[in-house]
Amino acid sequence: MCYLAFVAFSLSVALHFASSSKAPHIVLVVIDDLGWSDVGFQGSVIHTPNINRLATEGVILENYYVQPLCTPTRSTLMTGRYPIHTGVLPVWVKL
Repeated sequence: MCYLAFVAFSLSVALHFASSSKAPHIVLVVIDDLGWSDVGFQGSVIHTPNINRLATEGVILENYYVQPLCTPTRSTLMTGRYPIHTGVLPVWVKL
C-alpha cells in the first residue's frame, strides 16, 4: 500500500512539473581545439560577436576538466562518466 502511495505521489509531482509552461532553455556549446583566449570575451583579437553575446547573457563556465582530444571529453559529457569508464581513450593510454 505504501509503495502504491509513493508511485501515485511521484506521478503527480512529475505531471505537475511536466505541465509547467516555463521550461528552462539550456544551450551547451562544445567547440573542439578552442584556446582560452580565442574568443572575444576573453580579450582575443578574433571577432566572435555571437559567442560574446551568449557569454554576456548566459553563464560562463571557467573551471572544467577536459582531455587532450575531443572524443574522450565528448563521451564524458554525454555519459557523465570518467573517460576511462567509457572505453573511449587516446591510443597512448594503456589499461
